[in-house]
Formats: sequence, C-alpha cells, structure tokens
Amino acid sequence: MIKLVTLNNPRMAQAYIDYMSTHQVVIQLFPEGEGQFSLWLADESQQEFVVAELNAFLHDPTHSKYLAASWSSNNTSRPHLQYASPKLMTMVKERAGAFTLAMMALCTVIFVLQQFGLGSRVFEALHFPSTQAQHWQLWRWVTHALLHFSILHIVFNLLWWWEFGGHIEKRLGSVTLLKIFVVSAVLSGAGQYWVAGANFGGLSGVVYALLGYSWMLSYYLPSAGVKIEKPIIGFMLFWLVLGYVQPFMAIANTAHLAGLIAGVGLGLSDVWRWRQS
Repeated sequence: MIKLVTLNNPRMAQAYIDYMSTHQVVIQLFPEGEGQFSLWLADESQQEFVVAELNAFLHDPTHSKYLAASWSSNNTSRPHLQYASPKLMTMVKERAGAFTLAMMALCTVIFVLQQFGLGSRVFEALHFPSTQAQHWQLWRWVTHALLHFSILHIVFNLLWWWEFGGHIEKRLGSVTLLKIFVVSAVLSGAGQYWVAGANFGGLSGVVYALLGYSWMLSYYLPSAGVKIEKPIIGFMLFWLVLGYVQPFMAIANTAHLAGLIAGVGLGLSDVWRWRQS
C-alpha cells in the first residue's frame, strides 16, 4: 500500500474515497491519533491517476461530483471507511528510513545470537576497545552500541531509536543520522569506558544523542521539521537523573550523559551551519 495524504477531517476524506470508488479505485482510511487520518492506496499501479485526482479534490473538495459520489455510495451501502489499524510493519516502515530499519534489524539479529549460546563470543567481537591492540580495531568504537543484554534493554532502546532516529532520517536524510550515530557511539563509549571499563553495551548513548540533537533543532531551528515534545524531553532527562541515584540497576550513566552532550553539540553545530548558509 502507498500512503497518499494525511487529513484532519474524516468526512472530507470519505468524500474522496467515495468518489474514487466510482472509478473502481480502493482507498483505505486509517486513524493516526490526535485527530489525524491517513489515506492509503491499495493498488500501487493506480498511483499516478489517484494522485492527480487527489490534487484536484484538495483544490475543490466541495465540488458537486464529490457530493454526488457520496450520495450514491450511501444509497448502495457500500463500506469504504475502514478504521482498522494499519499493519505493524507498515507503520514501522512509514516512520523510519533505511538506516533506521537496518540498525533495528542488526541489533535484533545480534541479540538473538547472544541468546543461543554465542553471548560471550559476540561480546568479545563487538565490545568497546579495552586493550592497545583493540584500539586499532576501529569497528569496536561503534559496535558496542549494537550489544544488548535483556529484552527490556533492547526494546527500550530500539523504540526510542525508531522514534528519534526515524524522525531525523525522514526529515534530514540517512547521512545526518549516520553522522549522529557514529559520533555519539564513539564519544559515549569513550566516556563510559573511562569511568567504568569496557563491560557495557547498548544504543542508549546514541538515543540520548538523538534526543539532544532533536531538542536543539526543535528549539533553535523549527523550520528543519525535527520536532520533539517537552514531556518527552522531561521524561528522558528524568530517566537520566534516575540512573545516577537508583542503586538497583547497572546503567551506563556516563554513556547517557556523554551521548546527550554529543547530540546537543552536533545539533548546535548544524543549526549554526544551516543559518550561515
């Protein structure tokens, strides 16, 4: 399926659905929350025609032909409005780019391997460099971010990676997200290693970098389209502070803090660069 448009008026959307049904085109309507509804085209081969008709509809949605189509549809009791949620994978792909999805898949594969007797081998191959010889094994400076040690650990990190990383990639591109990932993985890993050694892993340092980056762009350059809600910022900062004061869980607090600082720095740097250009 192909997503066509998001509207805030379901009756208006239904008028377009009814009109397209008179051309034997199936359009589905899905709620997206906060009063928003998305229109999806079932048959991708009809995309060119459907998009042209959609543009005409949005230009004049009260035209008599749309009203006539809705009247005809109501008389024949044909069900076009579908409020079922779209498939999970459709939602995941819609809100994330190729690099976001690839990282999620890679972390998942590595986690599965760790659960099937390869935990020690995987960790030894990917952990942050802890010896002089390993310092030249350059992959280790970032692959520590791919390691996770529990279901809660990986689910928490991948959800926020998808939320923040997917948002950034969709608006600023894969290169920007890759830059944030590499820089924050290196800096958060180095900070955590300096404080507590190489026995750590996970995307959380990168996640906090994405938080810091989104925060700076949302505040200083909203025209970039990278927005983040204040309650989410508050929750993530609360979780950061909680990591330092709670005595029960082993949390890579320095990685979180270093990642946040790295993200803020990258965000401010990009804001300055884009304003100059």
